[in-house]
Amino acid sequence: MKRTLILLSIALPVAAGSWYFTRPDPITVPLTPIDTGLVEVIAANSRAGTIRACDRSRLSMPQGGRVDALYVDEGERVKTGQLLLRLHDDEQQALVAQADANLKAARLEQTRACTQAEFSRRELKRSQSLAERNLVSAEQLDRLANDARLSAIGCEQAGVAIEQAEAQLALYSAQLDKMQLRAPFAGIVAEINGEPGEYTTPSPPGVATPPAVDLIDDSCLYVRAPIDEVEAAQLKPGQQARITLDAFRGDRFSGTLKRIAPFVSELEKQARTVDVDVYFDPIPESTQLLVGYSADVEVIIERHDNVLRIPTEALLEGNAVLRFNPDSSTLERVTVDTGPANWSWTSIKAGLSAGDLILTRLDIDGAVDGAAVTPQTAAPQ
Repeated sequence: MKRTLILLSIALPVAAGSWYFTRPDPITVPLTPIDTGLVEVIAANSRAGTIRACDRSRLSMPQGGRVDALYVDEGERVKTGQLLLRLHDDEQQALVAQADANLKAARLEQTRACTQAEFSRRELKRSQSLAERNLVSAEQLDRLANDARLSAIGCEQAGVAIEQAEAQLALYSAQLDKMQLRAPFAGIVAEINGEPGEYTTPSPPGVATPPAVDLIDDSCLYVRAPIDEVEAAQLKPGQQARITLDAFRGDRFSGTLKRIAPFVSELEKQARTVDVDVYFDPIPESTQLLVGYSADVEVIIERHDNVLRIPTEALLEGNAVLRFNPDSSTLERVTVDTGPANWSWTSIKAGLSAGDLILTRLDIDGAVDGAAVTPQTAAPQ
C-alpha cells in the first residue's frame, strides 16, 4: 500500500506535467461584442429584377409603305405629338386636297341653294298678299308655292352634301395621318428600324416584329422583380423598399412598393413567385439609370430599432451561439431565444446580454464548444 501511494505521488505530477506541456495551444479567434441596433424584416427578390419605364411604346405603322422621311435620331428626346416618321403619302395628300375642294364647292352650292330658297319664300309671301286682293291667279300662286318648297328642299340637300364632303375629308385625312408616326408621349428615342427608301409593314397580331420606333419615357422608372410566394403574402402597396443595381455596386436607392401581381407565376414549379413593382422614389439625378438594368429589391415589412442583435451568420443549428467565457477562456454553447431577423441580423430576446462576446466565424477549425481560445475582439458593427 505504501509503495502504491509512492508510485501515485510520482506518477500524478508527471502526468500533469506531461498534459500541461503537450496540451493544444489556445486558438486565436475573432470575437464580436453584442450590441443593440436596427433589425428589419424584409422580403427580397428570388431572381434578378429588371428596370422598366412607366411608359414604353414599341411603335409601328398602322399600314405599310415606303419610308419617305425620318425626323428624329436614336437617343433624341421628343415631345408629345412630335412627328417621328413619315411614309410616302403623295396619293393621300392628293385625296385630301380633292376632298377639301369638294367641301368648298358644297358650301358654295349650299349658299346658292339657300339664297334661292329664301328668294322663293319671299316671292310666295308677296304673291299671297296679292292673291288676297285677287291680283294673282290661283294657278300662279300654286306654282310659286311649289317653287318655294323645292328651293327649301334644295337648301336642305346642300346641307347634307356638306356633311358628306366633311366625312370624306375626315376619311382621307385619317388615311393621311396613318402615313405619319407621332410620339404618344414625351420621352427618348431608344431605337429606330428603317431608313428613307425602305419599306415598312405593320406588326400582325401575335407576330413579334421590330418596332419602327422604340420610345421610352425615362422620367418614371420602376423595378419589376419576382418574390417568393411565402414572403409575398406579407407585402402591401406603400411599403418602403431599397433597390440595388449590379451596374452601381455599393449604391442603394430608395423606393416604394406600388403593385403586387394578382397571380402567382409558375415558371419555376419548385419556387413559385409573385411579381412586384417597386418605383424609384425619387429617381436619382446623379445616376443615369437605363431601362433593362438588372436590379434587386428589399421590401421592408417591419422595422425594430434599438433591439439586442447578433449577426445571423453566428447562429448554430438549434438557435445557439458560441459565447466566450472569460473565467475559463473557453467557448461555450448557449441557446438563445430569437426574434425578428433577416440574413444580416437576428434579434435576441433572451440568452445573451449586451457586451457578451460571441464567435461569428464558424469556419475556424477547432473553434467548438469547450475549446480554449484567445480573443481577438472585433469592433461592434
